[in-house]
Amino acid sequence: MRALLKFSNAVDWLNAQVGKYVIWLIFAATTISALNAIVRKVFDTSSNAYLEAQWYLFAWSFLAAAGYTLLHREHVRIDVLNSRLPKRAQVWIDIIGFAFFLTPLCLVVLYLGIPLVIQMFQTGETSPNPGGLIRWPVWAALPFGFVLLLLQGWSELIKRIAFLRGQGPDPMGRLSDKSAEEELAEALRAQAAAENFEASPATGAAPQR
Repeated sequence: MRALLKFSNAVDWLNAQVGKYVIWLIFAATTISALNAIVRKVFDTSSNAYLEAQWYLFAWSFLAAAGYTLLHREHVRIDVLNSRLPKRAQVWIDIIGFAFFLTPLCLVVLYLGIPLVIQMFQTGETSPNPGGLIRWPVWAALPFGFVLLLLQGWSELIKRIAFLRGQGPDPMGRLSDKSAEEELAEALRAQAAAENFEASPATGAAPQR
């Protein structure tokens, strides 16, 4: 089990690093979009290459970050019933999901997707749109993203088995103890308190509580 947990930690680190840099793809897509709009307005010209580059980058950011999103347990979950179950039952549901649904899905996508990427690379297939880009770089995001998602699924599976064996921490909560809504509410309360504190010396009023 110790070796599996080391593997899990390595996968977690890998996806954390990928997620840290994927955001720059969104920045690049936004920059290209802005430049395309400027060129179109100023010089009255454009190219489909700009538009395709944007969705290439979006596809890469979406797929490459799938494992990172699973690491942070931010995928959409329908947990109306699941959240009411005992903790061990929730863990078992996740184990079944990772082992019998996520893993086969990822393997099927990789089995079908990798030969397609190789074929596109060999043939140099390009977009049929005028000025379009070659296709294989965007299709390469598919196996890349699903490999990371598959590895992260195995990592989560290992962590849940370790928890059931009493050899690991609770894997079911968010990495952050507070939800995004709670963190936002706390930030707003802190901002309001700071504004009240700054205003109190000038008005002579006591800070609101």
